[in-house]
Amino acid sequence: MTVEAYTNPDFGWKEKLIFFLVAFAGVSICVALIMVFTRISLTGLPKGKRDRQMFKKSRDRVQRFYEMIMAGTSVMSFSCAYVIINHIYGLLQSGAGQPGPVLKVLMDAWSGGRDFVLLLLICLSCVLNSILDKILIRINAVSKSEKATIRMLGMFYVIIILVVLNYVGDESEYNPVMMYYLGLMVGRFVYFDASFGDFVDAIKAVFKDFYLLLMGLLLTGLLARFGFGAGYLLERNYYIVGVFYTCLFMLAAVFLLHHSHILYLFVRRPRDDEDSEEEYGDEDDTDGYDDRYSDEIDYYDDDEDDEEDDDDDYDEDGYDEDEYGSDPA
Repeated sequence: MTVEAYTNPDFGWKEKLIFFLVAFAGVSICVALIMVFTRISLTGLPKGKRDRQMFKKSRDRVQRFYEMIMAGTSVMSFSCAYVIINHIYGLLQSGAGQPGPVLKVLMDAWSGGRDFVLLLLICLSCVLNSILDKILIRINAVSKSEKATIRMLGMFYVIIILVVLNYVGDESEYNPVMMYYLGLMVGRFVYFDASFGDFVDAIKAVFKDFYLLLMGLLLTGLLARFGFGAGYLLERNYYIVGVFYTCLFMLAAVFLLHHSHILYLFVRRPRDDEDSEEEYGDEDDTDGYDDRYSDEIDYYDDDEDDEEDDDDDYDEDGYDEDEYGSDPA
């Protein structure tokens, strides 16, 4: 078995460019919808505050959407690897080919410990996700806890896709992958020292970003349908391989959108943020300090000015000329 068995020779550079443009358009529409709904949610605010909140909230929500695509692609990559390895193992077991010495060792390891291999692949998907959002597409407006929630949604994203693939009659076996991901998701909500309040907070975090899951699933489904319909993706390679290709093109579109800073053409950065860092936590701390203590700072500044004025009223001998007239001395 070779890599060419899972590719489409008719999917040339021209077709790849067309598919990328369609994926880029789809991701751009999702970003535009996020910005539109963010603008609507801030309608009642004063203009200055609205502009500042529009920049911060739209950037935050768009980067959450990017994180959703990266998480889904990372999980899908190793789910796809599991399916391909299992497919090759099944062919070799049926006598469809003769494995070489290296492949034979790998297949023996797969036969005796595929569960451990799957667990390793899941861990590698987490590593890949970290590489994506810290090096290739740096996501710096989303906190670590929010990233953890979105990555968990990425697992749910893949589970839903695998359920659909089972329903449409894909011949591959996805149940082991789904069970592992379900176990990880349950562990996200229920763990040994968790309280009921922790469980409620985790549920709230999931529902806060649930629209990202729906948006990602809808975009992936439409793009995959276009790819299979146009002949770019082949059903004989299993549907999951075509869905993985779709995720890769979506990821490429996110890479271009993120590094081109197209978002800033439609949402201008507030002037007081131009020289500041884009770290999410720092901005929130700074804003909280300004909102709570700005009035007190102005109050003490006024007191200092009053004291300086009072000092000017006294001459060198400490005589107040404004109150008592000129110094008789």
